[in-house]
Amino acid sequence: MKSKNNQHIGSNFDEFLREEGIYEEVEAAALKKVIAAALARQMKRRHISVSKLAEALGTSRAAVSRVLDEKNTSITLTTLSRTAMALGCKVRLEIVAA
Repeated sequence: MKSKNNQHIGSNFDEFLREEGIYEEVEAAALKKVIAAALARQMKRRHISVSKLAEALGTSRAAVSRVLDEKNTSITLTTLSRTAMALGCKVRLEIVAA
């Protein structure tokens, strides 16, 4: 039951984000944070620096830094896949019902 003082009491967080019109933006930011952390873990595990990864990808350190930047949600699937492959990994993507 929603309170007269606060329309969000009793709703879930997803509903709140949708009502605020920011659900997709928050979802994308959360996904990118997970992706960036996973790539950074693999780099650390394999002792690969940003410079070495950039060299392996044939790109600049700045480009790799953008991939690793959890706030930059502009990453293509091709870039993600190439980066993972350069780290000896593969990307597994799953679409699930909401």
